[in-house]
Amino acid sequence: MTTAPQLVVHRDKELMAQAAAARLITRIVDAQSSRGEASVVLTGGRNGNGLLAALAAAPARDAIDWSRLDLWWGDERFLPEGDPDRNVTQAREALLDAVPLDPERVHAMPASDGPHGSDVEAAAAAYAAELAAAAGPEDHGPVPSFDVLMLGVGPDTHVASLFPELPAVRETERTVVGVHGAPKPPPTRITLTLPAIRAAREVWLLAAGEDKAEAAAIALSGAGEIQAPAAGAYGRTRTLWLLDAAAASQLPRSLYPPATP
Repeated sequence: MTTAPQLVVHRDKELMAQAAAARLITRIVDAQSSRGEASVVLTGGRNGNGLLAALAAAPARDAIDWSRLDLWWGDERFLPEGDPDRNVTQAREALLDAVPLDPERVHAMPASDGPHGSDVEAAAAAYAAELAAAAGPEDHGPVPSFDVLMLGVGPDTHVASLFPELPAVRETERTVVGVHGAPKPPPTRITLTLPAIRAAREVWLLAAGEDKAEAAAIALSGAGEIQAPAAGAYGRTRTLWLLDAAAASQLPRSLYPPATP
């Protein structure tokens, strides 16, 4: 079932990051209160890292029981362990090294110098198997029902490493695939597919900056997911677009409420 997107527009990207961090803390605490644990899928890039840095600086971060939080990734650059361009490396720097996570519950995607070597398909299959092993009988298929899955929206409407028209965005069966020839470097990546993304309870799409305005307008105007992958990203109970005023500048006013301070 497609959930209609809800939009929240903030004045600027700093406020957006702070508000999204506060929202995420609340969501994680609620999930841990009701089920004893929570699972979140992180996104890299400017907005994803901005949110993590805001979360690191938030006094309320201590409300989270970090030892009962599973972290997954929506995509990863297939580079050696510790490479500064890897999403997990950037996430550790922004937040993860500063909080008491259980290392067993930090599910980084394989690196290109890991057990699968340079075989990105094998690495993707291994991550799919790790997701399947974490899925329970109450989940909707071969991935856990993530509490929140976050995605940055690219200027070309890509989310995770699902780029317009490339094979990965057309995948309907597998939950994780290797990507070759990505239009932005590095060309080789690992990504969740739309079926895996749609297993999440809530999908949050983050877009800040004028360079994201056209992408947001296209994705929210009923475009097809093959041409505009962000249009195909939605959660089972909620789909939330978190934007700053610049990224929302090309949207019809009818789509969103006034900016929140």
